[in-house]
Amino acid sequence: MQDSTQIEEMPWGQPENQAASGGGDSNRLIIFDTTLRDGEQSPGISLDPVEKLEIAEQLARLKVDYIEAGFPVSSEGDFEAVNTIARTVGVEGGPVIAALSRTHLSDVDRCWEALAPAHRSRIHVFISTSPTHMEHMLKMNQEQVIAETVAGVTRARSYTNDVEFSPQDATRTPLDFMLEVLRAAVDSGATTLNIPDTVGYGIPWDFGALIQYIRNQVPGSYILSTHCHNDLGLATANSLAGVRAGARQVEVCINGIGERAGNAALEEVVMAIRIRPDQFPGLQVGVNTEELAKTSRLVSRLTGYPVQYNKAVVGKNAFAHESGIHQHGVLSERTTYEIIDAKSVGQIGKQIVLGKHSGRHAFRDSVAKMGLELQGETLNAAFVRFKELADRKVEITEADLEAIVAEEIGVELVEGWTLEALEVSGGTVASPKARVVLSRSGEKKESVCEGNGMIDAAFQAIRSASSTDAVLVGFNVSAVTGGMDALGDVLVQLESEEVGLKVSGRGVSTDVVEASARAYLNALNRLDRFKSRSLGMIQNKGEIGP
Repeated sequence: MQDSTQIEEMPWGQPENQAASGGGDSNRLIIFDTTLRDGEQSPGISLDPVEKLEIAEQLARLKVDYIEAGFPVSSEGDFEAVNTIARTVGVEGGPVIAALSRTHLSDVDRCWEALAPAHRSRIHVFISTSPTHMEHMLKMNQEQVIAETVAGVTRARSYTNDVEFSPQDATRTPLDFMLEVLRAAVDSGATTLNIPDTVGYGIPWDFGALIQYIRNQVPGSYILSTHCHNDLGLATANSLAGVRAGARQVEVCINGIGERAGNAALEEVVMAIRIRPDQFPGLQVGVNTEELAKTSRLVSRLTGYPVQYNKAVVGKNAFAHESGIHQHGVLSERTTYEIIDAKSVGQIGKQIVLGKHSGRHAFRDSVAKMGLELQGETLNAAFVRFKELADRKVEITEADLEAIVAEEIGVELVEGWTLEALEVSGGTVASPKARVVLSRSGEKKESVCEGNGMIDAAFQAIRSASSTDAVLVGFNVSAVTGGMDALGDVLVQLESEEVGLKVSGRGVSTDVVEASARAYLNALNRLDRFKSRSLGMIQNKGEIGP
């Protein structure tokens, strides 16, 4: 950090005075979610007011303390979103609704106008304080920045007793000047001082020392806050260092989205504090962690930003295991390789992914979940065949396992239906209609049906041609790629009352109707295989093991 005053390096032991300077509950960490403001500033994300409201409602269910709903002066859409969230989510008993404002008096006025319907609200005032920002963006000197700070915070305090102030690009601001600005903000009525690592410049021990130094040098009643960016991959680490040093608010985003490399991820900060109480003794967080995975999925869907597979806490692989040693461990005792109880964050734990690194325990467990209990030489032979296949495939599917096991115990799998032809018609003047031709074991079946739409008509035709009793209980469409030639990825879920089972099928095509038909047929074939396997189990019950 650019600094004219040497900060003593903070020891990694517990600070002598853990409480935030002068204000707030020293045992409670405030979670300030800025997904809808800083998170939305990610390149390519543009949420409309309805989408923002949907996320805000989920954040309320997550029980964050503050929702920074937007930057009202930036656009009419942002003003509308903040106003709507303030009115519908900022009710009594709900989260405090915050909005961002520059120090311009007109900005502050507009901010308050948007927030006014909320039961509890906060105006978040900011101004840049680093030399590069002041020279190239503000065209102001230090005296002008201090004057702007006083004016903006004073105006905000005239509207509400809850005012936050941020010196933008704090970690590249000369320390003496930043302290002067922060003192002026507190003297003008700021109740929260947020220290933004705007460009991700901070290093944990350095950032922690900065937070501790500010606590000691800026008198008054206020809460210290962190706002860390991830340009060096240290946003979560810096936030936690700040908390260790006495910060009692963290500004975070769901999935760590935000400008450039993103912000500190809410789920990472919260779970680090929950899992390591030895490092944060007595510190309480009010977040309902069981809603984390659901919130992550919602934000990913509405922003179009996928969650990386290896993302901590909420990623697809966060609780997945392929290594044989790891699989054996978690099957014996979850805590051998999982420090988080997956249920506590809305995930599924002990997910066994079969591949070439998998061991006998994982193979046997996966087969058992399919309803087959292999033992002795039957297990050995099936495992050898599995290893041979695993060397040629990245990941082994349930269908692969079915084939391996069926071969070893002598159960023949039902040959699946194949889509030979699909014709659909519809529009605004004619009833949607579909014709399908299915084939199986050399036999062809054809059916023509009408439906509520072309997809529904295709489903009805497949149902008729295959003479199935399955009922559609789930249908989801998503785009695999962008552009006019985007692939449609369809997921279908069918339920059979005959065997009391639900199965899923997936289909991909540039034509969403074709993708839907293929997904339906894929699910139907899986259902038939399950029925066949159940029959094989009965017929071969005495032959599965010694």
